[in-house]
Amino acid sequence: MAIQTDYLFPDGFWWGSATSATQIEGGATEGGKGNNIWDHWYQTEENRFFEGVGPEKTSDFYHRYKEDIALMKEIGHNTFRFSISWSRLIPGGRGEVNQEAVAFYNAVINALLDNGIEPFINLYHFDMPYALQEEGGWESRDVVEAYVTYATECFHLFGDRVNVWFTFNEPIVPVEGGYLYDFHYPNIVDAKKAVQVAYQTIIAHVKAVEAFHRLPGQKGKIGIILNLTPSYPRSQHPADLKASRIADLFFNRSFLDPAVLGKYPEELVELLRQYDHLPETLPGDAALIQNNTVDLLGVNYYQPRRVKAKEHEPNKEGPFMPDWFFDPYEMPGRKMNKYRGWEIYEKGIYDIMVNLKDNYGNIASFISENGMGVQNEERFMEDGEIQDDYRIAFIREHLKWLHKAVEEGCNAKGYHLWTFMDNWSWMNAYKNRYGFYSVDLETMERTPKKSAKWFKEVSKRNGF
Repeated sequence: MAIQTDYLFPDGFWWGSATSATQIEGGATEGGKGNNIWDHWYQTEENRFFEGVGPEKTSDFYHRYKEDIALMKEIGHNTFRFSISWSRLIPGGRGEVNQEAVAFYNAVINALLDNGIEPFINLYHFDMPYALQEEGGWESRDVVEAYVTYATECFHLFGDRVNVWFTFNEPIVPVEGGYLYDFHYPNIVDAKKAVQVAYQTIIAHVKAVEAFHRLPGQKGKIGIILNLTPSYPRSQHPADLKASRIADLFFNRSFLDPAVLGKYPEELVELLRQYDHLPETLPGDAALIQNNTVDLLGVNYYQPRRVKAKEHEPNKEGPFMPDWFFDPYEMPGRKMNKYRGWEIYEKGIYDIMVNLKDNYGNIASFISENGMGVQNEERFMEDGEIQDDYRIAFIREHLKWLHKAVEEGCNAKGYHLWTFMDNWSWMNAYKNRYGFYSVDLETMERTPKKSAKWFKEVSKRNGF
């Protein structure tokens, strides 16, 4: 008897997972790789990392990629998104290309293709080469140019086999972490610099898009990956609505509008002007942004942002902060990932897609990250397998809302879980586990969780 599939997705739907170089490769001092900001920060402030675990080994994909890619095929991946380490490919950030890195990335791409998995390549995932951070990182227009050179090098080296590219993953996060809230290197709290860094990241992005589309015979697509977190107001009161609109401007539309629509939201520009925080720009920037919008959008979604009007006047003696304009709001009765402390709100995925359809030209998009982090997952071990039914339920309920969006005409092309195997997560290291496969940090052995087998069936049936 055939199994009924209630939620069937369009033909060619992308089933897979996502990760980044620093979080899985390891081999941080091997193969000619240069230091990036994470290597440097770990070397100087090891105590800031959970249990003192740094990026030097992570999940050892550098040595185990063949085994890992075979496992991806085993659980039904037809696509896989990973990033190239800029400091592995060009150790100083500019100059000589490292041939050992070229060989490694070629081998990874070829292994994916040999296993029927399409490679999606992201060029930048929080991992500035340390030498370039010393020059100011994204504060510097020279570093922007170095990035465009690096991106162009990648297109030339790998573009004969790679058709889907992304310039940045979650570019708002280095702005928040590195320049506002002190959870990424360089640990600066300075909103003026934060705005400049955000702006120059967009300039780097559009220049890479321009370089990509100028390549002769270019058949591929290029996009950006944004963590779009809907900002839900506490109520329909005008003050709460305004709070949610401003949160949305800062955390979503600051990258979404220039990337997809080719211009910044007027309200955001006015707000920054009012507080004397507009970035420095160069002649021609506006045209660059307007003429180099993306072909494809990756959407990362984990949890909603709920806000309300400010309860108290902010201290405007201190540094300018987005949270001058709203307070976080905890909705009573919200559903929680009790292992991680994040709200679970599956309908958010639908709301994002409908917004893209209604306000962003129904751009081709896909869920490029969605996932559930859980601490101490070994407590759910039975007969050698982690029974992560909570993760299965999390994915299934999000997919139901994604399916509804597709049914209503949203241009959603796929779903990637964060992540394929448990990986190192910046300052949290291995605190929260997200993978289809668990990784034993002593032996590096990979073991499928219950969710891996479930996902294999979903991919095979193109639904559930």
